[in-house]
Amino acid sequence: MTSDQTTPFSDDELESARKLFEGPWDFVWASTRIDDLPPMVGQEIAFAGRSNVGKSSLINALTRRNALARTSHTPGRTQQLNFFRQVGHDERLTIVDMPGYGFAAVGKEKVAAWTKLIHDYLRGRANLMRVYVLIDARHGLKDVDGDVLETLDKAAVSYQVILTKGDALKKSEQEAMIEATAAKIKRRPAAFPEVLLTSSEKGLGIPEFRAAIARALAERA
Repeated sequence: MTSDQTTPFSDDELESARKLFEGPWDFVWASTRIDDLPPMVGQEIAFAGRSNVGKSSLINALTRRNALARTSHTPGRTQQLNFFRQVGHDERLTIVDMPGYGFAAVGKEKVAAWTKLIHDYLRGRANLMRVYVLIDARHGLKDVDGDVLETLDKAAVSYQVILTKGDALKKSEQEAMIEATAAKIKRRPAAFPEVLLTSSEKGLGIPEFRAAIARALAERA
């Protein structure tokens, strides 16, 4: 995919995806332990990424809710698995905001506990449809991202790389980062081959991201 967001999505798919996300999204559950997950309803998509990569901002952009997921400039603010769903509306899809991995402005023991929770959830959630691994477009894939990709590959959990903060790059830089990232994940068995570039602040790639999620959901129906 190029940075001008040329996609294989039809106008009908983009509109259907818009409607999928326009309902009243709400917070429904928070888990700090793997034995305290909510009952499984429909399909789940999880957002993984390094601390402060923009997971919460992207969730808010997708759902058009400015404060659905808490955002912060302080790494480590999300300290649990947070579940969001359109309660009483369209409950086919649940969004899971995960603690950021890697550096966080808290103690090492707590970071280790979050990391274990993330990996346990990714390996064992039966209705986990796809994981979206968020990568800061300014920096690209790092070694710490590789640990999560390895977990997903070994567990055969489908995942797609989403580049965030893409508005910080020039168009030529966007295209280069997309191509470089796609090349790095090309041989990974569970990786979806298309890399999407987004910007929560500017809305770049958000309609296409919604459509990608909607298409994956339709394939599970």
